[in-house]
This record gives sequence, C-alpha cells and structure tokens, in this order.
Amino acid sequence: MIRTGEQYLDEISDGRIVWLGSEKISSVATTPALLQGARAFAALYDQASAAAHRQLFYAMPGDGGEAHEPEFRAFLPCKDSRDLALKHKLHASWSEASFGFLGRTPDYIAAAMSGFVTTPEAFRGDTFDGRSNLQSLHLRAKTMNLFVAFTLTNIKRDRSKPLSEQNNIESDIGIHAVRESDAGIFVSGVKAIGTAAIYSDEIIVGSIEPLHPSDVAYALTFCIPPSAPGVSLISRASYSASAGAEDAPLSSALDENDAILVMKDVFVPWERVLTYRDTRSSFGIWWNTPAHASMGQQASIRFYKKLEFLAGLAYLVLRSSGSLTIPEVRGSLGRLVGYAQLARSIAMGAKLEYESDPEGTGHIAPNRRATYAQRLFASEVYPKFIHELRMFCGGSLVTAAGKALTPRATTPWLPANTNARPRATRGRAVPCQPATNNAISSSWPSEPGGLVSCACRAAAASRAARSGAGRAASAVSNAATDPN
Repeated sequence: MIRTGEQYLDEISDGRIVWLGSEKISSVATTPALLQGARAFAALYDQASAAAHRQLFYAMPGDGGEAHEPEFRAFLPCKDSRDLALKHKLHASWSEASFGFLGRTPDYIAAAMSGFVTTPEAFRGDTFDGRSNLQSLHLRAKTMNLFVAFTLTNIKRDRSKPLSEQNNIESDIGIHAVRESDAGIFVSGVKAIGTAAIYSDEIIVGSIEPLHPSDVAYALTFCIPPSAPGVSLISRASYSASAGAEDAPLSSALDENDAILVMKDVFVPWERVLTYRDTRSSFGIWWNTPAHASMGQQASIRFYKKLEFLAGLAYLVLRSSGSLTIPEVRGSLGRLVGYAQLARSIAMGAKLEYESDPEGTGHIAPNRRATYAQRLFASEVYPKFIHELRMFCGGSLVTAAGKALTPRATTPWLPANTNARPRATRGRAVPCQPATNNAISSSWPSEPGGLVSCACRAAAASRAARSGAGRAASAVSNAATDPN
C-alpha cells in the first residue's frame, strides 16, 4: 500500500493516551508540542509516495516480485544483492531527508521484520509456537504499510538482579501476563524506551537483552496498537516545546520523541503474541535472526548520512569565520571528512560482504560483523565529531541571541535600526532550495532562522554527490589538502 502523509496523520489520531508532564494529550498530530514530530514522519510518507520516488520505496506489481500491490521495500526480505542495494538506497534517502537526525523511522522495525520472516523457527518455543502469528503480523504490516515502533528495555530498580528477584512488589513492574483466557492474555507492567512510539501505528513489546531463566514470566513478545484500552505512553519533555526553530532548528523540527509504555490489564489476542513464557525464544528472535543486523544496517546508513551533513555544516561554519586558511583547522576539518567517509565505507562493506542464510532459504542479510563494528565506531567517534564542530564554532554558540526577535525594551544598548538577530539571520531567512529527497524541510515552521537555512545549505552540499562524502565533503577535502 502506498501511504501518504495525510493518511498517516489521520490514522494516528485514534484516541491514544499520551501524557506530556501533567497534560493528557488529545492528539499527537495536532498538539503544538508534538505535532512537528508527526509532520516529520508524515513528510517521509509523502516523499515515498511521490511518483518520482515510488520505484525506490515500493516493490511494484509486475517488477519481478510477488507483490499484487505496491509493498514498502523495507518489509521485504532480500533475496539477492540487488534487493539489498535497493534497501540501502531506501534507508539512505530517508536518512538524507532528516539529515540523519530521525533514527527510528518506519523503515527501522520494518527492516527487522524482514529479518524475522527469514528465520521463523526462532519463534517456536517449548510451549508456544508463534510462527504463524509472525507471518500474519508481517503480512498485515507490509499490506497496510504500518509504522511499527518498539519497547524492549526492562526497567529495574536494582540492575544487579533479574526481574524475578527485585526487592519488593513495588519493583515488580516488568510487563507480564496477569491472566490468560481462550482468546488471549491480559498484561500489565512498564517498558522503555519507546522511541517514536507515540507516533506509531503499532508497538512491538519484548526483551532484546538476555533474560535470566527465572524471568520466564516476563519472557513474552507481542504487538499492540497504542490506542488499545489500558495502554498509556508517558512522553519525555518535548524539544519542540522547549526550544523554537530559531534556537534549535533541527531538534525542534525532528524530535521523534521517547516514551515509557505503561500497560494496565491490557488484553492481547493470542494471534498478536509472538513468544510466550520462553526466555530463549524471546531473546533469540532478535539475535538468532537477521533482525538486529538489519536494524543495525539502517542505523549505520543513517549515521554516515548524519556525519556527511555535519561535515558540510562544519565547512560552512569555517568558511563564514574565515578559518579555512589556517592549516591546522583545515587538517581538523579533513579528519571529520575522513570519519564520515569511514562510516560510509563500513555501511557499504556490510552491504557488499553480505551473509547468506545458513539454512539455505535463499535470503541474504547485511554483514553482522561490519554492522556491529559500525556501532562501536559510532559510539567512539560521534562525541569527538561534535566536540570538534563546537570548537570550530568558538564563542558564537554562547553569544548568539536567544530568540530571533528580541523585544526592543530588553536591548537598549542596540541602535534603533538594529535588530537583535545577527546580520546573517536578520528578517526571514532566504528560502533554501533543498535537494530532491529533502522532504522534511517542508514541515518546518514558515519562518526558519538563519541556522535552518545554514543547515539546509549544509545538507544540500553534503548530499549533492553520491561518490565520497558529497559535494561539501569533497570541497572540505580539497580545502584540507590544498597546500595554498
């Protein structure tokens, strides 16, 4: 199904219970503190549904596959290197649209589900067989083009002990079945961390970390809509509400949100249960299938796209300050480009050195070793990257005006004809002409500040060319190596 942003926004306005502080949110698609995130995801669906992009995002009937109607490619298992390359391009296109700042986009768990269905045996436990339920879930998700989120982290008061050995009954908050019926199970408890869960169509609830054998009561996996009776989501503070587009141009527009999932006597039909009372299968569906590696590949692609954008932004910062002529600065800039190129190379390697299914099903998946190497590389390099970018900015980050339009009464030291906004951002920013795949910029406020314009230019520069780290990165590389 080809889904539009309008359809998506209509379908998540379903009465789900979301708490933001002490406020009960009526709709995540219309509440000012949360609507920017909803619009950002809607813009991705609009990008994918555009006629110019459909062949990239959707497997169309008659193109050699089994689809009878368009199917979102992220849900589909890869049978050959072409399939894997198309999925790579899909992930890259959506990552470019958000400059790499939206992490848990709809293609993330869709990729995991494409890994699930290649190894259905992982869903057969000693007392419960979830294989047919998996197939039904996958069919429903790809047919309806669902945005599936997840909550997989168990909250513990004492992390040195398994869930079953927490100190008292108040600590027993892990999600578990409180009773069963012929139709399904009733579950209660709390899970974290539901990134983008408030914006999703359905949520997979499970455990990605190993469970102690005594934790059998908490060893279950199921899929539930956020609007199900008894389900509540407690949102963290909204970046969109705490800072506007002028002060936080990216985080205010691209806040995918995180939430805690609270369930109280929620009914889950048996057909929505994937694993039940089995620590081995509840853990194994993530690690003994290509699911986690497929999720990791999406994250790897997003990471190098994010570094490309930041490298382009660093170049613009240094160009604006006249620092590109300083050899030491050019060398530091070249190092950032090298990091971006290395991150890209790791993701490309995971695609090119793919793994074949040992069971002989004919499916392939990204190289796990390369994907996990990227996770290690990202955790070590990203803090260094951001630190270097801050050093390039110097004191400008703390001397900039806090708001785009500071009231005249608070700035008596300024000449009467001077606006508090820095010269580069005075008045409305010059509209940026984003690259073709930039769907997110259309969801930003109509008066983006100079930083937004700068971010757009950096993104357009850093993704203008496919070879290397993009046009901006090429320019940075040339500047870093030019002896003059």
